[in-house]
Amino acid sequence: MLNTILAIVTFFTLTGTENTNDVQANVTESTVIWKATKVVGGGHEGTVVVKEADLKLKGTELKGGSFTVDMTTISSTDLEGEWKDKLDGHLKNDDFFGVATYPTSTFKITKVQKTAEGKYNVTGDITIKGTTESITFPTTVTAEGDKVTTNATITLNRTKYGVKYGSSSFFDNLGDKAISDEFKLIVTLVTVK
Repeated sequence: MLNTILAIVTFFTLTGTENTNDVQANVTESTVIWKATKVVGGGHEGTVVVKEADLKLKGTELKGGSFTVDMTTISSTDLEGEWKDKLDGHLKNDDFFGVATYPTSTFKITKVQKTAEGKYNVTGDITIKGTTESITFPTTVTAEGDKVTTNATITLNRTKYGVKYGSSSFFDNLGDKAISDEFKLIVTLVTVK
């Protein structure tokens, strides 16, 4: 009986702890770029600031992690002046992300599947406007010296998070003012081991 208990303890000691390190991201080097398009040509893009992020790494292998973005910083980068101010203000109001009520959005990894050296399929829970959905997307991890960089392009359907403004899935006769339901987040997290 004692041998069985020791064997179980040894098994969990060897397999349950993967010697992972929690590594904080450098938020000044990490970026999130968003890209949205209209149904009939055109679109906008911009940034949102990474508030905090950490990755669980075993050496340079990705094992888990999470990040939080500050939605109050969402802004367009393809416009200037009055048009930029109008779009940025609209993105922050309740038609879109309601940042006064929902100042942050988060993503937490729940599963990592290695597909090749430096390449992974990542599954996790993303929360936007208080709604959480599970998503899966490909991710690459590169290491240069002590710096580890994680890159991913995430495609989301905004209507799943209550962002329905200008969606032809919910409103008729929008014509060329219809905005695509899907938008992209291009995420780069930079950490130093």
